[in-house]
Amino acid sequence: MVSGIAFVFPGQGSQYPGMGRSLFEAFPESREIFEQADEALHMSLSRACFEGSEAELALTETTQPAILTVSVAALRALESCGVRPEAAAGHSLGEYSAHVSAGTFGFPDAVRSVRLRGRFMQEAVPVGEGAMAAIMGLEAAEVDSMCRESSYGQVVSPANLNSPGQVVIAGHSGAVDRVMGRAREAGARRSVALPVSAPFHCALMEPAAQRLAEVLKDLSFQSPRIPVYANVDATRVLDGEAARRTLLDQVVSPVRWQQVVEAMLAAGIETMVEVGPGRVLSGLIKRIRKELNVLNVSDPEGVENAARALTGVPQG
Repeated sequence: MVSGIAFVFPGQGSQYPGMGRSLFEAFPESREIFEQADEALHMSLSRACFEGSEAELALTETTQPAILTVSVAALRALESCGVRPEAAAGHSLGEYSAHVSAGTFGFPDAVRSVRLRGRFMQEAVPVGEGAMAAIMGLEAAEVDSMCRESSYGQVVSPANLNSPGQVVIAGHSGAVDRVMGRAREAGARRSVALPVSAPFHCALMEPAAQRLAEVLKDLSFQSPRIPVYANVDATRVLDGEAARRTLLDQVVSPVRWQQVVEAMLAAGIETMVEVGPGRVLSGLIKRIRKELNVLNVSDPEGVENAARALTGVPQG
C-alpha cells in the first residue's frame, strides 16, 4: 500500500459532455451517487452529465452540482477498490468534494448547496459587468500590484493563484481589461480573457457570500476524518466550524492553489490523485512540483489504474 496519498478535486471549467456515464455503468457505488443527486435536486442531473450539451453544462447552476456529482461518483468507485487518502483538497467548488470525501457533510447536502452556490454566484453580478482573465508568465506579486494600480475605483484582484507564473484575475470588466493591457506591456507570455459567466473569487461576489451564509448555517458540519486543505489560506481544516467558515470565505477570496499543493507536500504527501472530470489540476500540480506522482481518476480505467498503483492489488 502506497502512503502519503492526497485526493484533489477539480472545480468549474473541468466539465465535458458525457462525463460520468462510464462510472455510472461500471460501479454500483457510482450509480448510487447519480441517483442521490437526481433525488436531492428534483431533476435529472444524470441526464445533464451524460447527454447535456457544452452550453447546458456551462450554466453555473448546473455546472457546479454536475462536477461535484461526477467527482464523488469517482471517489466512491476508488473507495470500493480499497483506496484511502491521508488528506484532501479541492479547487474552488472542488473543496466541497474534498469535504464529502472527508465526511464533513453528506453528499445530498453538498449537491443541494453547490447548486445554490452556483445560482448565487451567477446572480451576484449582472452579465457583462464582470470578467476574468488568465495572466501567464508574471509573478503573483507583480500581477497583484497591477490590479491595485489599475482599479480606478473598480474591483479587480487575483482570483486563482494556480501555479508559478499562472494567475487568474477577476473583477469589473473595464478593470480586468486594464490589467490585461498592463500585463502585455510588462512582457506576460499570455494575457487572455476567460469564457466565464461571472467574476468569481473577488469582492463582487459578496452578495453571493451573504446568501450562501444562510444555506451553510443550516448545514450539519462534522469534524473531517482527514485534513482538508483550505483554498483561502492553505491551512489544514480539522473541525466542522472551520470548514463552514473557510467554504464561505472562499467565495470572495482568491484560490491559493499553489500554496495548498506546497502545504500538502510539506506535510509528507507524495502522490496526488485528481478525482473527477478533466486533468486541469494535474497540469497545475506538475508545474508546481514536476517530479510529483499524479494520477487521474475520471473513468473506470482510471479507477483501476489508480487502485493497482496505490494498493498493489490487481483489479478487474
